[in-house]
Parts: sequence; C-alpha cells; structure tokens
Amino acid sequence: MLKRWIGPGALTAALSVLLAACGGAAPAATGPTTAPAGATTAPASGETTAPVASGEPIRIGAIFDLTGATADVSTPYSQGQKAFIEWKNANGGIAGRPIELLSQDYAYDVAKAEELYTQFVGEGVVAFSGWGTGDTEALRPKVTNDQMPFISASYSAELTDPANTPYNFLTAPTYSDQLVIAMKWALEDWKAKGNTEAPKFAYLINDSPFGRSPLADGTEFAEANGVATPLEVPSPRGATDLTPQLSQIKDSGANYVFIQNVSSPAALAIKNARSLGLDVQFVCLNWCANELLVKLAGADAEGVVGTIPFNPTGPGAEVALNYAKEKGIDFGGADSNFVQGWTAMEILVAGIEKTVADGKELTGENIKASLESLTDFDTGGVTQPITFTATDHAGSKALRVFQIKDGKWEGLTDFMTAE
Repeated sequence: MLKRWIGPGALTAALSVLLAACGGAAPAATGPTTAPAGATTAPASGETTAPVASGEPIRIGAIFDLTGATADVSTPYSQGQKAFIEWKNANGGIAGRPIELLSQDYAYDVAKAEELYTQFVGEGVVAFSGWGTGDTEALRPKVTNDQMPFISASYSAELTDPANTPYNFLTAPTYSDQLVIAMKWALEDWKAKGNTEAPKFAYLINDSPFGRSPLADGTEFAEANGVATPLEVPSPRGATDLTPQLSQIKDSGANYVFIQNVSSPAALAIKNARSLGLDVQFVCLNWCANELLVKLAGADAEGVVGTIPFNPTGPGAEVALNYAKEKGIDFGGADSNFVQGWTAMEILVAGIEKTVADGKELTGENIKASLESLTDFDTGGVTQPITFTATDHAGSKALRVFQIKDGKWEGLTDFMTAE
C-alpha cells in the first residue's frame, strides 16, 4: 500500500524553501523529513531544485466552467489545477516526463462536457478532471467504459461506490455528508441556545442536479432527528433578486437555511435576507463557504456558517498560494477554491506517479489501482489524509465547521463526520 506519496516530507521541504526565500522559518516536520522517491519540492523564486520535465508528455484532460452558472468558483479552481501542473513540471514532472493538461471551458453545459470528454480521450489523455454534478453523472457510463480515472469537483454521493462508478474518485466529503454534518452542528447549536422544541430547516439551492444532490439524505437525517421535512426553495439561474424565495423561507418559520449553491447567488440571498429582516442562521456547504462569499456579501455575511473541506491554511496551502504569488496568478482572493483545485489535481497526479514508479503502463486500470492504494495521503493539512480503497472511492469523510467572524472564516469545531 502507498502511504504519504509526495506527502508531508515533500510538502514540508517545499515550504522550507519558500519560507527561506522570504526570510521566514519553516514549521516542524509532521512526517518524514526526506521526500519519498519521485517526490519534488517547490523552487524558490529564480531557483531550480529539480530538472524541468522533458520528453514525451503525459496527458490529462479537464473541463472547467469559465463562463457559465458556476464560473465564480470554477475559475479559481481551474487556476489552481493549472498552477499545480506548472509547479510539478518545473520540478521534474513525473519521472522526468512533463504533464500536459488539455482543458477547455464547457460553460456548465452537459452536452458540451460530453463532447470535450470524447475529444480529449481521443487525444490520448490517461486521466480526467471534471467539474459539475450534472455532467459528471452524465459521463459515468463513458468513464466506466473507457476505464478513465476521473476526479471531479462534484461530491455527489452517487459517485462513491466503485461497484457502480469504478473510475470516479472523490477528494472531499460528499454533499450528503456535508449536509448531514451541517445539520448535526445546527441541532447542537439549537440545543446550546436553550431550545427544547425541534428547529425548522429549509434548503436554498441551485436549481440543478448539483443543488439537489444531498437533499434526500439530508431530509432523511432531519426527519430521523425529529425535524419536520425541510422546505426546498430553488434559486433561479441568473436571478438578481431572491426576495420572493426568501419570503417563502420567512413564511415557513425556518431557523436554519442550508445553502447548496455557489458564492454569487448565495451572497445575493444573504444580502436580500438582511434587507427583508429575515432572522435565520445561514449555513453554506462547500461551494459558497469561501472567501468570495465574504467579498460579495460584505458585512451581511457576518455570522454565516460553512462546511469547509479544503483548508486554505497550513503547509500544503502555503506551497500553492506562495507559488501563485511568485508567478503573479490573480485568482481574485479565492484562496479556498484555488487550493481546492491544486489539491484535487495533486491527488490525481499521485495516482499516475505511483503507476510510473511501479514500472507499470499508464492504463486506466493501472492508474485506478494506484489510486486505490493511496492510504493516508497527506495534503499538508488542506484536507484530512486521503484514503481510497477498492471498495470505497470517497477519499475523505471529515471536515470542520467554520463561521464568519469579523470578515474571516474561523473554525467552530474539530473535524466532524456524518456518522
């Protein structure tokens, strides 16, 4: 089994170089101080610590939403993915071979996603990085038939069981787990405030498979804990005023509103709610629990709670963010989403790298087996250590709950699971 492939040793070494260049001190190592075979470290500005990759490239396909309904978070995510590839190539690539990323905007259009996937597979990609829930779920039969290792930015629970989706891998707790964790926190918060009756819940969601992905599991959990079936309120795409939707929530008497959407519509909802005098606790799942929400909602975001699977602080995040700073990459202050993209690509590349290190051909079946051997893969504190197995492709089961205080996300809890 593979343990800590390009893990804490590599990340700590990388951070040491970067901090030394800036005159700072590196943190104490949390794992091996010598990077495992095949690992590389990040160069300081103007300094090369490993040969630049050359030779026959290894191709990875990717689709991003740069102009569609989720472009606000997909754009910095895409920048993180591309930056990781650049960083990796500057440090020797995979056993000296460069990685070539074939990517394109699909504008959140499922048909376009299917077209681009087919195109990139025809151009020889050995693995694929996807984006949305609708397109990832639509591509499942092709991904399985093509034996294409596939890591997506969708965390739909439908993608975790290798018996049904043998080539899909998730790098964060599923949307269902995120919602259950958020509800567990809400029940604890409600009780801590001295309430004895059950709270009322509502959903404010993206009107798409992404928005609805966790609702059945969340409702089952709520009802099992004495909470009435939550009100489901979709947010129309492109809406500039969500007052009608929020009025529905106000009339329902909801105490907690769980938002499964991206940052821009979530910020609009929060601002509209303040104008409406709606006194509820908003709880964002992954794609609106980020810096963009604070930037867009301003002071109205104060007190919003969020489930954040990707921590934009710590050694792993510092490698990514310092590289972006060195290269002048402007991702609009969306640290979480940039680091999220970087980390997801890092995990996908780890499977490819392990396959090469084992002297095996870069087939989908071999890369899948390598990913399934990742055990406690250390992302430098960005996520819980990632573990995939042949029977479970949900690599992470835990996250922390945060709250916006004085304009910044601050941790409220230790790592929580849906169990």
